[in-house]
Amino acid sequence: MTVAELLAHVRSELAARVDPVYREGARNFSREALDLWGVRAPDVRQIARAAYHEVKAWPPDQRDEFMDGLWKSGKLEEAGVAIYVYRRFGKQCAAREFRLFTSWVDRYVTNWAACDGVSSWLLAACLENAPALIRRLPAWTRSRNRWKRRAAIVSLLQEAKQGRHTAEILEIAERTLSDADDMVQKGVGWVLKETYPKKPREVVAFLKPRAATAPRLVLRIAAEKMTARDRAAVLAK
Repeated sequence: MTVAELLAHVRSELAARVDPVYREGARNFSREALDLWGVRAPDVRQIARAAYHEVKAWPPDQRDEFMDGLWKSGKLEEAGVAIYVYRRFGKQCAAREFRLFTSWVDRYVTNWAACDGVSSWLLAACLENAPALIRRLPAWTRSRNRWKRRAAIVSLLQEAKQGRHTAEILEIAERTLSDADDMVQKGVGWVLKETYPKKPREVVAFLKPRAATAPRLVLRIAAEKMTARDRAAVLAK
């Protein structure tokens, strides 16, 4: 298939699986205005798997043209197809893909679901394969784009779960801890929560001296996996 043919095929598959009741529920659940087909996640993943079998043999430029076409539609499920397909290229992701995914955040991401899909899987794969790219994240914390600031911390989620790059995670957490945007705060709390199981002392040592001034939202989320003793220490007013 050509890029245009595959885009048309993906959209015909999505159109065939629209669930109007699900679409309205998803719109009502989200604080952001979402442009939706109204297709449930398992169906989106199935469509993405089929698309991957077409895309996997394409050269990178053709693959990226297809992804760009999906993102340009503005439909959340088409962004989901792009993310699910590219996850299958995770072992190949490095500096080139980091630039591509950064451009998606800059140009297309307008909601937490798309932000977290790009950040926690695709940017995360780049950081795993090319850790020096982590040095680019601190500048993101100063962006006017709330989703890029959230991406700065959420892209470190997989590193947090593996107990890697804790110093860098805490550096980004320090820069975003008092962000006025609650979506950024939730991202900080989430990554600290996932850092804790492998690095409990480091997380508690980071949060305790900041507990009096840090947003309670960050602290509550960060403390979800803590022992009772550590939770009490972090949440003490």
